[in-house]
Amino acid sequence: QVQLVESGGGSVQAGGSLRLSCVASVSIRSFDGMSWYWQAPGKEREFIASITRTSMASYAGSVKGRFTISRNGAGNTVYLQMNSLKPEDTGVYYCKAWGTTPDWTDYWGQGTQVTVAS
Repeated sequence: QVQLVESGGGSVQAGGSLRLSCVASVSIRSFDGMSWYWQAPGKEREFIASITRTSMASYAGSVKGRFTISRNGAGNTVYLQMNSLKPEDTGVYYCKAWGTTPDWTDYWGQGTQVTVAS
């Protein structure tokens, strides 16, 4: 069973930075890609950023230019560097491992809380 564990969340002032980590129990090369999602209180989980096995990255418009997703190559960790944080970035951040085969089931972490104070 694959496990994903996020860390790095916390409280920060607006304009500050945080770096989230997602550690997988297997090499992340096992997956076609990894993604970060964000969930604000009382709202649906939303896509933030994604990176493929070949390191192609994509971002939601709301974070483009502020957040950067990266991976440690052949290792088991994906990062989300978050700069210029805003109070509206507050929420729980989740990591997801995904594949593209027909029988694939996504794996999710338990989430890490980010609170941005104004």
